[in-house]
Amino acid sequence: MLPKTATGQDMIWVIVDRLTKSAHFLPMREDDTLEKLTRQYLKEVDSKHGVPVLIICDRNGKCTSHFWKSLNKALGNQLDMSTAYHPETDGQSERTIKRLEDMLRACVLNFGKGWDRHLPLVEFLYNKSYHTSIKAAPFEALYGRNRIQAARDRQKSYADVRRKPLEFQVGDKVMLKVSPWKVVIRFGKRGKPNPCYIGPFKIIAKVGTVAYRLELPEQLSRVHSTFHVLNLKKCMADENLVIPLDEIQVDDKLNFIEEPIEIMDREVKRLKQSHIPIVKVRWNPRRGPEFTWERKDQMQKKYPYLFPNSAPVADTMS
Repeated sequence: MLPKTATGQDMIWVIVDRLTKSAHFLPMREDDTLEKLTRQYLKEVDSKHGVPVLIICDRNGKCTSHFWKSLNKALGNQLDMSTAYHPETDGQSERTIKRLEDMLRACVLNFGKGWDRHLPLVEFLYNKSYHTSIKAAPFEALYGRNRIQAARDRQKSYADVRRKPLEFQVGDKVMLKVSPWKVVIRFGKRGKPNPCYIGPFKIIAKVGTVAYRLELPEQLSRVHSTFHVLNLKKCMADENLVIPLDEIQVDDKLNFIEEPIEIMDREVKRLKQSHIPIVKVRWNPRRGPEFTWERKDQMQKKYPYLFPNSAPVADTMS
């Protein structure tokens, strides 16, 4: 028995995993009900480790009760009891309890106050310390952190082989990435816009390790002249990727607007409780023709010239 704490706790329930050696130290009261013990067990063991295959208990009155046996039978656990004739069946728990006593006594002597205040620290130190039998700390054996780190390092090494740092020199010509932006949102779809490149522009300075300052023309006076290296691309003679600057209008966020050209087709989107007219729109991107399905009411409101013979429609039609 331990000295009673301010909340009346006078015992510690020690739960040890035989495989990983991880342990839980739960402050309890001797007169706690079986219902409270069961809730603590489900919270600290089953919810964190899953249902054990085998449980070895001492011959405490609560562990030998019919309720405890019925509970473990319902959970599918095999329940065994330790005996004085076969102490090796529960030797691991006895060794854990001995280490708990030593560590808890040291904390109380050095820091004072109640033993229950130091119990979380003792549990952490126990699970963090190296165990010769498993050649690892219980935390490492339970969560596999070393294996996870090894897998991450291996995956990083694969990516590093193909990854080359982007670096330019002052005076180089580079292309600047811009993103198309439509006035309407694609019906039922919010995908990333396909980037295009404008330029070329001359690099006039290197800012830090990953940014460069470009010499921009008057049309881009609203745009900040310093860009991250990922927004730049080495100047290549690729007419499919390059957009002449005099043919588009770019805002201060490097977006340019694509306008619709014509309506190609019409359909009705049938939902559970409504029918929504939609239209197939052909846009004017500089990368080539592009078609999307849009709501008819939104397109008709923003681009009435595409619907010369149609009257305005409501948002939804049931």
